[in-house]
Amino acid sequence: MPDFGSIKFGTLFAGTEIPVLTTSVTVAAGQGVLKAGAVLGKVTADGTYKLVDKAATDGSQVASVVLAEEVDTTGGAVPAVAYTSGLFTYDALYVAAGDTVADHQDELRSGNIYYKTDY
Repeated sequence: MPDFGSIKFGTLFAGTEIPVLTTSVTVAAGQGVLKAGAVLGKVTADGTYKLVDKAATDGSQVASVVLAEEVDTTGGAVPAVAYTSGLFTYDALYVAAGDTVADHQDELRSGNIYYKTDY
């Protein structure tokens, strides 16, 4: 069984009103180092996850999970832990350049992922 690492709780979470649930994902190769708080979208062709980008056309333009740990995809696709629900600190989340987390608010909410901007 692959080692999915560990989860550190810190400023990523903005509250406990929404239960925190996790899942295992495979993060696609070629994205370099992604830190906890990366908002990811699922590539429809192969089921891997990429940093969400509204300009993408491979499925990863739709936000679906939040990365729970730092991963390095330089050497290939890697297994990771991702949050499928929770209440997050807006400033701790990030997306691809040219996007904002707010651009994906409706998608995140449909998956029970919320964020606060007033903490």
